[in-house]
Amino acid sequence: MDTGTHVVMGIALGALATVDPVVAGSSQAAIGIMTATIIGSQIPDIDTVLKLKNNADYIRNHRGITHSLPMLAIWPLLISSILYLIFPAATFIHLLLWTFIAVGLHIFVDIFNAYGTQAIRPFKETWVAFGFINTFDWFIFGSHVVAIAVWLLGSPAVPTFVTLYIILALYYVARFVTQQMIKHAVQNLIPDSEEIIIASTIHFFQWRVAVTTKDHYYVGRAFKRNISIYEKFDRLPVPDNEIIRSAKKDKNLAAFISFSKVYNWRIEEKLDGTYVTFTDLRYRSNGHYPFVAVVKLDDDLKIISSYTGWIFSTEKLYKKLAPVSI
Repeated sequence: MDTGTHVVMGIALGALATVDPVVAGSSQAAIGIMTATIIGSQIPDIDTVLKLKNNADYIRNHRGITHSLPMLAIWPLLISSILYLIFPAATFIHLLLWTFIAVGLHIFVDIFNAYGTQAIRPFKETWVAFGFINTFDWFIFGSHVVAIAVWLLGSPAVPTFVTLYIILALYYVARFVTQQMIKHAVQNLIPDSEEIIIASTIHFFQWRVAVTTKDHYYVGRAFKRNISIYEKFDRLPVPDNEIIRSAKKDKNLAAFISFSKVYNWRIEEKLDGTYVTFTDLRYRSNGHYPFVAVVKLDDDLKIISSYTGWIFSTEKLYKKLAPVSI
């Protein structure tokens, strides 16, 4: 989920913790637990700082080890040890418990969007991603805000937040059922489909659709149960030639391939070099596919520059690929 949603989730947990007698009996303990749940709700996303380094490292590692099973223990122990020095009234065991819940909830809810996490690492480094909740969901964020406001106005914490979590559990079930209904409709429309990706969008009734068959890729949208296929691409194997082998040595392209499940490719020879472009077909926006990896090679097939990330204009892409002046 997005940062804002994780923040309100942390506040909701901190509010619910006030039913704990240790927390309710001390303002210092209440502040300490609230601090712990908010930090715990954010800490797995600390790997976002990798964006400052480059997109390749971010794509490869975001929601990886920081969201893994060992971190369910490491993050709470680290946070609780530090906060106990500041808020001893909260007691170490209570800080540990509520931080563990906050970290666990963060990792758990992140598996339901299209990006997913490596939540079962180190047993497997596969990405767990169900795709039926958008990274930012208005209903999830808004319902938390309403529940927190009602609590601040004097409503008891237990009925307020238990009601919130029951409503959200039913919402998750409804989203999952809707996704499965759409997948069934796509199977009827494209009977030879091998893989179907149905991913939510910020709009409640709209879903992204990407379908893989033996020979083609299909890209479309679903509105409720109505499926619209916008484009059909030949599924061409990536050639094993000198150009591709050289391009694959680039870390940006390697990161893209490790992340993308449905993509096409092209090789373009231009006056200033050879361009190898891989385009993710899952993120169609206004007829454009903005998530790409591009490698620019010279005449000797040495890498001049490269980029992976979101590109919405040719001008921006050329700017990203421009050699850095020294």
